[in-house]
This record gives sequence, structure tokens and C-alpha cells, in this order.
Amino acid sequence: MKCPFCGFANDKVVDSRESKEAESIRRRRECLQCAKRFTTYERIDEIPYMVVKKDGRREKFDRQKVLNGLLRACEKRPIAIGKLETIVNEAESFVVDSAERERKTSEIGELIMNRLRRIDKVAYVRFASVYLDFKDVKEFMDELKDLLRTKESPPAPSRAKSGAARG
Repeated sequence: MKCPFCGFANDKVVDSRESKEAESIRRRRECLQCAKRFTTYERIDEIPYMVVKKDGRREKFDRQKVLNGLLRACEKRPIAIGKLETIVNEAESFVVDSAERERKTSEIGELIMNRLRRIDKVAYVRFASVYLDFKDVKEFMDELKDLLRTKESPPAPSRAKSGAARG
């Protein structure tokens, strides 16, 4: 801590105590160069992590809101709650790891849809229908056709394995 009197960068803590509300710690310090005393306060960083909505509004990242959306999409589907928790954790980490402390909801939605697509196609379509805000049945059908195309064509590595097994 830099001394406010002489600017020296070393001091010693003479006394520490919690504030009455227990929201901060008050530290009494003494400069090791000029021997003057000063007080500092230590507080928890309370700047919230934000999401930027499609219309430009910003709101606090709400972990529970993400989980609720996933639970609705996965209703009556054979998906373990642990998998949903993992998706929520990934979404939260994505926001927390942002240098600006905020992410666009479109980025978070894409991350969630990619995870759901691998886990359960029905849950993916349910989530996508709300998230992508389909305007009509054609948009919905286009998404289903895309999903079926990717499902029908197996990944390249599995083709190579089956070809190697024949030969």
C-alpha cells in the first residue's frame, strides 16, 4: 500500500478490525519510511457480471435464470441434472472470464445450444425455439432439417474406423 503522505510503497499493519456491518475490514497502517499512520478499508469486489440483451439493455447475469431455461427445455427428457449444472457452470465461466465483465446473450445462447445439441436433440430444439425466437413454422422447419442433416451424416472419424475394421 502506497503511503498517502510520502508515497513510499512499504508499510506495516498496526491494527485490523471488521466494520460494524461486517462488510469491510478497517486496517490501520504505519509507513516504514515516514512513520505516519493512515487507514485503509478492504471490501469484497461487488461489480456484477452483466449480459447484454438483443435490444442493447444490460442486466446482471442470473445463473438461476439460465438453469430455469434449461429445465424447461429438458422437461420430461432423460437428462441428468448434473449435465445441466455443467452447462450452467460453463455459461457462468464464459461470462466471468470476460475481460469486460459482460457478454452478449447471443454468445451465451450459442454456447448453451451447442452443449444441448450434443446431449439431447429434443431439448436442443425446445431451447432453440425460444432462444432463436422463430417467427414462423418455416424457420422452425429449417432448424429441424439442419439438425436431421447433421444427425444423418456421422462424423468422419467413425467412418474411418468402420472402413479400417473391414480392411
